[in-house]
Amino acid sequence: MSEFANVTVVKKANIYFDGKVVSRTVLFADGTKKTLGIMQPGDYEFSTGAAEIMEILSGDLEWQMKGETGWKKVAGGEVFNVPANSTFVMRVAQVTDYCCSFVA
Repeated sequence: MSEFANVTVVKKANIYFDGKVVSRTVLFADGTKKTLGIMQPGDYEFSTGAAEIMEILSGDLEWQMKGETGWKKVAGGEVFNVPANSTFVMRVAQVTDYCCSFVA
């Protein structure tokens, strides 16, 4: 899906890591939530309460659950899943466009 219809977009940006990761929250009528964002090259650690589906729209990165030793590569057109109540680490190689879906 390349666009969303009939949604509410929260105007205030979510800004992390001194502006190197920025996203906007998109709210759907059924109560679901997504964020659309851009990550600049760098290393980032995020914690999440809800499970997430990270869809990489363009760019590429490597990721792992905190404490793991093996990195998994993900590129534009691919997704990875993050379990609820967890912490994950990303190494972003180039500017990366993403859509994060929060799973209830």
